[in-house]
Amino acid sequence: MAKMDFAGVLEEVVTRDEFPLEKAREVLKDEVVAVLGYGVQGMAQSLNMRDNGIRVIVGVRPGGRSWEKAQKDGWVPGETLFSLEEAAERGTVIQYLVSDAAQKQMWPKIEPCLKPGKALYFSHGFSIVYKDQTGVVPPPYVDVIMVAPKGSGTSVRANFLAGSGINASFAVAQDYTGRARERTLALGIAIGSGYLFETTFEHEVYSDLTGERGVLMGALAGIMEAQYQVLRAHGHSPSEAFNETVEELTQSLIRLVAEHGMDWMYANCSTTAQRGALDWRHEFRRVTLPVFERLYQSVVSGEETRIVLKANSTPDYKEKLEAELREMRESEMWQAGAKVRALRPENWKKPEKQVEATSITR
Repeated sequence: MAKMDFAGVLEEVVTRDEFPLEKAREVLKDEVVAVLGYGVQGMAQSLNMRDNGIRVIVGVRPGGRSWEKAQKDGWVPGETLFSLEEAAERGTVIQYLVSDAAQKQMWPKIEPCLKPGKALYFSHGFSIVYKDQTGVVPPPYVDVIMVAPKGSGTSVRANFLAGSGINASFAVAQDYTGRARERTLALGIAIGSGYLFETTFEHEVYSDLTGERGVLMGALAGIMEAQYQVLRAHGHSPSEAFNETVEELTQSLIRLVAEHGMDWMYANCSTTAQRGALDWRHEFRRVTLPVFERLYQSVVSGEETRIVLKANSTPDYKEKLEAELREMRESEMWQAGAKVRALRPENWKKPEKQVEATSITR
């Protein structure tokens, strides 16, 4: 692995130059990778591996929507598509990619399929780190490994098809065969990772849960809503409030950050924006730092896990989730957002968008 300097800290990174796809194929040539679950990660990782020439089978509940989706994607019942239990029996590497709540529920049926020498693979440290709550305790005679793409399954697949890949972390929690690390890296390359950096199951789940609840999703949505509400309360129109809160961020500024970093984005804005942003970032950091610390401690203590497992295990979880998402979708802010998106120039040529855009400009 190559050592790279990240802001003065040397870290080991695995790239496709030093661990090419050909090597991954050689490492995995005698393996049958059983992907359990066909949600966004299961679908993306299984399709990417299949396209890369790895022997893959998929395990899902027969007759459900995921079973139908898998068949549409070319997985053949009885050949490459099986029930969860049968796929786990057939696989030498078992990628446990059902939801965290489902991992807890399915574990009593999957554990007996773990024969000596198999590898149990995760893309999230949740079930292993919080084993006291999930009951997921692998037997000592299997490898326990993880590759965690730093993005949704949708991005994992889209980036793969675009020829780029997405970075991922990896970890080995248990090395029974002496080949656990090699297997992990091969699988990471096979699913299309751009590069891989090492972590632990604990660090992965702590950073992941904090990030999702924080900057990546929870904090971002909350801050947007707060700014939008303030602008509306002071007489700004919905379109103006949305443009100044969301549209400029997603369509302009965040792209500059992605290209060259935050300082470059600042340098390419007006001097008025520069000065105000540089001053107010300290205020936002001071206010939110205690919130992030409370969030991190809630993650480490297992409280967030308790909340997730309790909520996701209720029979009406999907109905409650849809109600929450509908409330967000139907809020004034995001209804305004739908109209603003329809007015983007790239959408003008789409007839349905043109109709929508015309109707709101009358």
